[in-house]
Amino acid sequence: MLLRRNTEARKTSKMNSTPVKRLPRKQSSVERSSSVETVGCQLENGQDEQETCRRTEKTTDVNGGPSTPTSPRTPGHCVTGTAHMSPPPVSPKLDRWIRQRCRDLTLRRVDTQRAAKIVNHLRDGLLEFLKNNQERPYFRQATVLNSGSYFEMVKINSPNEFDMMLILPTPRLTWTDLDDCPDVFYTVSLSRSTRSHEIRSYLLQDQRTISAARIRADTRDLVCNFISTYEVPPEVIGHWEVCEAKEDCPAVTLELLREDSEEAEMSIDIVPTLEVTQGWPDAARKGPNVDNWLGKTTRRKFVSQPFYFVPKTPKGNDLSEMARESWRISFSHIEKDIIRNHGNRRTCCEGRGKRCCRKSCLRLLKRLIEGLKQRFPEELEPLCSYHGKTAFFHALSRRGDDTQWAVGDLSSCFLFLLGAFEGHAQSGLLTHFFVPSHNLFAPPAFPQSTLDFLVAALKEQRESNLPFLQTPAPAPPLDSSPSSVQLVPLGSASVTESWLSKAKAVMVTVLMAVVLGLCFI
Repeated sequence: MLLRRNTEARKTSKMNSTPVKRLPRKQSSVERSSSVETVGCQLENGQDEQETCRRTEKTTDVNGGPSTPTSPRTPGHCVTGTAHMSPPPVSPKLDRWIRQRCRDLTLRRVDTQRAAKIVNHLRDGLLEFLKNNQERPYFRQATVLNSGSYFEMVKINSPNEFDMMLILPTPRLTWTDLDDCPDVFYTVSLSRSTRSHEIRSYLLQDQRTISAARIRADTRDLVCNFISTYEVPPEVIGHWEVCEAKEDCPAVTLELLREDSEEAEMSIDIVPTLEVTQGWPDAARKGPNVDNWLGKTTRRKFVSQPFYFVPKTPKGNDLSEMARESWRISFSHIEKDIIRNHGNRRTCCEGRGKRCCRKSCLRLLKRLIEGLKQRFPEELEPLCSYHGKTAFFHALSRRGDDTQWAVGDLSSCFLFLLGAFEGHAQSGLLTHFFVPSHNLFAPPAFPQSTLDFLVAALKEQRESNLPFLQTPAPAPPLDSSPSSVQLVPLGSASVTESWLSKAKAVMVTVLMAVVLGLCFI
């Protein structure tokens, strides 16, 4: 009996000591999705892009690690890039460069006051002209909604670019998205035919569909007539001119030209816009992803507001007749509201409340994108600041707490945002913040060759300590006399040659002085 018990005890001990082989655990959907995370004034009162997300996703480390291909994207499953929750370390030298560049990008108050006076004067004159015009009565009740980076308070360098949305009154509308460009581009029609509304002259043959091309053309004619009679304020030296129409551009662009310069001092984009108050389209009905950042109440408030249609057509040469009369959806007013009231707490950046670095990070990213486009205008032609702003919104929705954007962490927060933007480019997926089924990095709006070039350019910038954000210091002059100072363009080879020639001259002078001194001795 005792022997049998000992034998059973040894068997039990052996079974307990044998390692148990476990089958590999199936990864949950939450864990799979966690590997690729969503990232992203004195004048009153920012735009969209498009494409279906059917691109192969790649998960990539923010610091440029290896990428792993995953399953192809479908419009119903859109995630938008990668991001680390903890920002990468920042060297003291790079931290100093980033902070200095951020200070340089801030607009001066004297410049904004002057720009505000000029733009307000033109806006008031335009509205008065439209109110009294006899040729096109539909534009008499137009109002202006200011939008763009200046009114979002994230304009960089100088206050020289402004956007005005010319809101046109409309009766009740219906809309149908285009087959080739769903969820962002629509044909817009009246809910029922009308005989009394002034919009009748802008309807197609079916007497319901609103012609985007006609409204765009008449807006341009009216602005040209207005500018021909408009007089700038006495203190402004220059005159306004209407720029040539650009393909696929919904705006009429005005430029303020100085008498003594060929370069434009200021530009204003005037965009005719239809306001819709009947609820958002199905693709945007859920509203932006701000629940963990601004809260569900704020999201519901956004969805209850109107949205807009602007007369912009999709990119492409072989567009159908309906596509040439299409409108693009716009949430510029809500984008402005989000950026101006960006805090997780209402007191963020208001009065004596704690300040954050969100806007500063967006300014720096805009400056980097601007530098890339200046350096590679043809290779990065489709790239625009709206791609950066969309990545910025995704990053804020992922990191919603104000403490994660402390002013003291400006450099690390900007590198986090840059890494998020780079992650979107590497995965080829940047979903529209208001229309999640639409990919801003999808062709033909954003070709694959452009995307590959952008990935390489961002990687080069990151590995080179962001040279486009650095302000190069001029070479110190060897002779301080005014006659010896010569201005040489930065970045040219003559800078180095001039410095070497002066150094050689100084060395020769010193050697001659030494020889003469020895002779006297």
